[in-house]
Amino acid sequence: LVDSGVTAAVVEDALHRGGGENLESLALFDIYEGEQVGEGKKSLAFRMTFRADRTLKTEEVNALRDAAVAAAGREHAAVLRGA
Repeated sequence: LVDSGVTAAVVEDALHRGGGENLESLALFDIYEGEQVGEGKKSLAFRMTFRADRTLKTEEVNALRDAAVAAAGREHAAVLRGA
């Protein structure tokens, strides 16, 4: 969730940097603006795929996702919707 003036491209760049070397792919699949997210806000939904040379545990993937979102938060005040 970001301010409506923030572009998806800059959020995507921040997610890439925050996701680290295990972030294999990142794709924007939805943009929503409306009552459910509040005035002046928009929801950007990204699909992130993480890969390593071994099977990643759920906790590891969650930590990688959280690091990516934290980078977007620092740079663009993004927050994980519903968090």
